[in-house]
Amino acid sequence: MGSLQRTPLHERHVELGARVVPFAGWEMPVLYSSIIEEHREVRSRAGVFDVSHMGQLLVDGEDAHDYLQAHLTNDLDRIGAGESQYTLITNADGGVVDDLIAYRRNGTYLLVVNAANVELDLAALPEATDASESWAMLAVQGPRALAALETSVKPFTWREDCVLGTECLVAGTGYTGEPGCELMCDPADAPRLWDAIVSRGVRPCGLGARDTLRLEACLPLHGQDLDEGRDPFAAGLGFAVRTEKEFTGAARLREIEATGPAERLVPFVMEDKGIPRAGMRVEEGGTVTSGGFSPMLERGIGLAYVPAGVAEVGRELILDIRKNLRRARIVEKPIYNSKEER
Repeated sequence: MGSLQRTPLHERHVELGARVVPFAGWEMPVLYSSIIEEHREVRSRAGVFDVSHMGQLLVDGEDAHDYLQAHLTNDLDRIGAGESQYTLITNADGGVVDDLIAYRRNGTYLLVVNAANVELDLAALPEATDASESWAMLAVQGPRALAALETSVKPFTWREDCVLGTECLVAGTGYTGEPGCELMCDPADAPRLWDAIVSRGVRPCGLGARDTLRLEACLPLHGQDLDEGRDPFAAGLGFAVRTEKEFTGAARLREIEATGPAERLVPFVMEDKGIPRAGMRVEEGGTVTSGGFSPMLERGIGLAYVPAGVAEVGRELILDIRKNLRRARIVEKPIYNSKEER
């Protein structure tokens, strides 16, 4: 096992007293003070996350568009330069190799992929170039995030801009369910940009809060909720699959689309006491893939794959939580919607 990598902001995390843990081959801050406090700060105001561990791949040349159309599940013809799209790489059996964001530029595409999957993605996209070392990435999320940055960007668009004195690619994407953006910049400029953001009163947040935020928003995590053994329709990601075009796994996914998946990923809220965790058994069949405590609902929540026949909203589930049977209920997505609270 090789040594862990560090982001350009590692010293900032240490100076702030962050608890640093191994994550996807990197030393990353899991929290600075409290996951609950950081989570609620993002929901009510704004937080900044170091996500420089994410991978960046470039695909360029005259055939870049057609090449990616033949390898990604979504339809890149639906976006233009300055726009981005959530999409997937699937294997021949329709399993999810990775989920990613494709940013369309004039003659190139920038793909932001999961940190642990860079090598898998390069194997699936051999014409792509790994440009991860050329970028640092900060996510600024929350209802006051864009005002703090003195910028604006529409969801799933991007542009190049100077943010608080640093040249950045400003993208209207994120992983919390809140407004905000992701900023990609030269790694050498990242500490200065971080300092400028924090000086605006934006709270540093760790991966612990990022995970609870994405879980409340029902945003899947590859390696837990998504993997090569499960298809996008089971995961509720059919919106990112265009089976009318050809790509790796399209034939199998057309079959699944026609018959329906055998299982479905459902969000649930605990009705009894107990905190669900990944790997816990669902009595009706299936398994919890993500679980934890919701700082906003103040109870256990999670995602689980269950048989398609029991996947309807309102259905009660029985979870085996440390050899105790506890009641939960399937709910609509998202589990928590901050817009309804404002």
